[in-house]
Amino acid sequence: MNDPRQLNADATAALRSGDASGAARLFRAAAEADGAAPELWVNAAAAYRMLGDDGGEGDALDQALRLDQLNLQALIRKAQLKERTGQTLAAIQAWNAVLALAPPSDQLSEQFAAMLAAARAFVENAMATFGTEMDRALAPVRSGLPQGTSRRFDRAVDAALGRSRIYQNQCHGLHFPFLPADEIFDRALFPWLGQIEARTDAIRDELRAFIAGGSVGLEPYVAMEPGTPETIWTPLDQTLDWGALHLWRHGVPTEHLATFPQTAEALALVPGPHVTGRMPTAFFSLLKPRTQIPPHTGVTNTRAVVHLALIVPPGCALRVGGETRGWKEGEAFAFDDTIEHEAWNNSDALRAVLIFDCWNPHLSEDEQNAIVELYRAADSLGLSLNAPEGGAGR
Repeated sequence: MNDPRQLNADATAALRSGDASGAARLFRAAAEADGAAPELWVNAAAAYRMLGDDGGEGDALDQALRLDQLNLQALIRKAQLKERTGQTLAAIQAWNAVLALAPPSDQLSEQFAAMLAAARAFVENAMATFGTEMDRALAPVRSGLPQGTSRRFDRAVDAALGRSRIYQNQCHGLHFPFLPADEIFDRALFPWLGQIEARTDAIRDELRAFIAGGSVGLEPYVAMEPGTPETIWTPLDQTLDWGALHLWRHGVPTEHLATFPQTAEALALVPGPHVTGRMPTAFFSLLKPRTQIPPHTGVTNTRAVVHLALIVPPGCALRVGGETRGWKEGEAFAFDDTIEHEAWNNSDALRAVLIFDCWNPHLSEDEQNAIVELYRAADSLGLSLNAPEGGAGR
């Protein structure tokens, strides 16, 4: 008798009666007779599992997956088998396949959701163990690498182990190709930062005087046009929760610059791009207590964005890609704002930072000059290569 339906019925009856050996034999016969029904091989695997025959179960599941590589039931049983038999790497791979194919959480039964949660926990714990072993093995290598090289190497290892992801540039305007997609730039690339930092006290004093005088001229950093559909920026739209006082806007000094002579002198030291109508931009960024700036990306990777921390209570930080950094008063750092970033002030006090543009340090002088001419040519033709610098990307 080679009728797969009858063989399957007989196998099911055998399984119910406790005859796992007979059920396995009959399910296998049914699957071989049908030739295109992976679920029959899954049934056979269940019988082999009852027998404690790991080899037979694995073979039956492999047969099911040869017919349908995306058979979720077979993948689950294979992951369970690999985990149960201590094949950790294979179990991680199998559970990752299950997690990738699982339906949305709102479509899951309570039991299925619990199984997936256990699968995620297994994968995370197993990868953490491998990560610890990998860190131990690589410690001699890391100790011999220069700081910049070790940072890149560490991120490569973290990404390979699933501990972090590698973020790419997302430019809303001009994207200059082949530049390193660095998150927070190496300080050594900005030898003039120390000169700016040395003026921190004078800059902070000017800002405090501005705040004490009523902050006249402070504007909402996010100011969308009326009728704009709701976006991630809606909670900040037209509010001073995130306020800005612009000293330079789109390459033109504002009326406020003269009120901050010490800050103006500091900004004059920045070797930044100058294209009227586009860049640079410089402003005081004031973030009120309990305020979050959502994850976003900026306009162009031809620039770096510099933050000089002026007033920073505890509980404030900036995340750029996979790196989170708290500001330290009197210290400056530069980052690529076309890599996803967000900021927050979880304190009960105001956070204030001076923000300004400079060239991406990986551009040559010839490339910088060429980019300036590109913008000028576009402007002369009335072409908008990108929105003006200084959009909601800080």
